[in-house]
Amino acid sequence: MDTLHIAMSVIEVLACLFLIITILLQEGSSQGLSGTIAGGAETFFGSKKAHGMQAMLNKLTTGVAILFVILAVALNLL
Repeated sequence: MDTLHIAMSVIEVLACLFLIITILLQEGSSQGLSGTIAGGAETFFGSKKAHGMQAMLNKLTTGVAILFVILAVALNLL
């Protein structure tokens, strides 16, 4: 294993742990199945957008998830 592969593997593990932490810190919607179907439009059109800490956690989770997927594909190609 070369140095690049080891470094990318370490970053992948750290991204995985950080992703787990950010997901666990987010609030649950607790609306059940009907809230998932009907509530999706409300969230999409902005009446229930997250504010403050939740908005930051949503953006952070999205960014780390994208990094995780990119690293997983890159490590697979190596």
